[in-house]
Amino acid sequence: MSKDRLIVFDTTLRDGEQSPGATMDQDEKLRIAKALERMKVDVIEAGFAIASQGDFHSVKAIADTIRESTICSLARAKEADIDRAAEALAGAESGRIHTFIATSPIHMQHKLRLAPDQVIEHAVAAVKHARNHMADVEFSCEDAGRSEIDFLCRIIEAVIDAGARTINIPDTVGYAIPEQFGDTIAQLLTRIPNADKAIFSVHCHNDLGLAVANSLAAVQAGARQVECTINGLGERAGNASLEEIVMAVRTRQDLFNVDTGINAREIVPTSKMVSQITGFPVQPNKAIVGANAFAHESGIHQDGVLKHRETYEIMSAEDVGWHTNRMVLGKHSGRAAFRARLDELGISFASEAAMNEAFQRFKDLADKKHEVFDEDLQALVSDTKKAAEEEHYKLVLLEATARTGETPEARVVLNIAGQETMATATGAGPVDAAFKAIESMAQSHSTLQLYSVNAITAGTDSQGEVTVRLEKGGRIVNGHGADTDIITASAKAYLNALNHFAAGLERAHPQAADGV
Repeated sequence: MSKDRLIVFDTTLRDGEQSPGATMDQDEKLRIAKALERMKVDVIEAGFAIASQGDFHSVKAIADTIRESTICSLARAKEADIDRAAEALAGAESGRIHTFIATSPIHMQHKLRLAPDQVIEHAVAAVKHARNHMADVEFSCEDAGRSEIDFLCRIIEAVIDAGARTINIPDTVGYAIPEQFGDTIAQLLTRIPNADKAIFSVHCHNDLGLAVANSLAAVQAGARQVECTINGLGERAGNASLEEIVMAVRTRQDLFNVDTGINAREIVPTSKMVSQITGFPVQPNKAIVGANAFAHESGIHQDGVLKHRETYEIMSAEDVGWHTNRMVLGKHSGRAAFRARLDELGISFASEAAMNEAFQRFKDLADKKHEVFDEDLQALVSDTKKAAEEEHYKLVLLEATARTGETPEARVVLNIAGQETMATATGAGPVDAAFKAIESMAQSHSTLQLYSVNAITAGTDSQGEVTVRLEKGGRIVNGHGADTDIITASAKAYLNALNHFAAGLERAHPQAADGV
């Protein structure tokens, strides 16, 4: 019996970016979009075009560049949103407008302040307006997980008649339970007279840890598109994890009459790229992409795997990209090998000068740690591109001392808007002292909300990747820094966050208040 195609809709660049501090710049979004294209993701939701000028230009750049995946932009059920999305998607080989409106009683009454019939009118008008721009239109019932089934049937029938090709049923607040959610999808497919004229989709949040389970229950009930993110990234507790859904369906073909077109060998490299760019480390015991996902410590397990892999492994590590397609570079590697590996990783530079700067940084790193892996290259490229940007705060010198029984101290020299200044501070540790010295000069009056250290690769010579999250006046930014010296990486991360504040990179998303 032939398998149905399960469409994979990735929203890492839109919903994933709603994680506090996970804002990505245009170049970083384009790098991730290219990785998703290599993975053969069917639909890439590139952003919310009306949210900001930055979002608009990112969606446009991705639409103009990516040829193998459909590029989608989110839009509220408003003509201005839809027109802006269509403008951003004009250069797409295959484009989709994704419009939505809330359908739950609590949202209609307290947020929209519209009667149910008015909500249907808005939804139909939005879909028709979107269809004037392009044929591929998706409609989402925001907070469908808490919506009344009779009303869902009414509004979905109306928007399908208006021209929606895909109907998305989001569990916006992660309220659903698998059996109940699967039953909801089955009822909609049975009760809506024109349900056969659209593909039904699900978009599940993970507030109760059930996003993947709910998505799979929906697929078994007849949904043929899943909306998900790399590493389960997303606001609050995150979204359904792409890698878990894809591999669950592929591993349990005895239960699922569907399969995806995903190139699973790109899963781990893409996971690592997203983690590095956003600064959100992947927990070691995370399914599929965690460092321990294919590790065995128990002697019984080790013995079984050595005798026959499938005794304790239900999938192959190589099949999802572990230890494959990796070229280890070192200090003797030349420019051609360096450029070739960057090409394979989908990384490019705007000029030869930028390429030369990256190559020099690679050589400096190779002198420190002998072997340079893909993860090192991703961090190195990010650092190179940050250095090329206009930076208000630049690290000139850092000296830190820590002795047993003595108070740690740090001396930091910064270039602030072209003027060098120096400060010394003590702290609970050398990192704390460095941060206090920086803050005494920057006077940002921000609050440190998160300090996270992650080893980029194995070994004591690994680069440390540091994420610093700062909050100031309700605005949140993440700063990232990488170095073989953790204290230096920490200072870089703190300054990167301060530079985000200085550049105004933090911004509010309309979907932070109403989205799917």
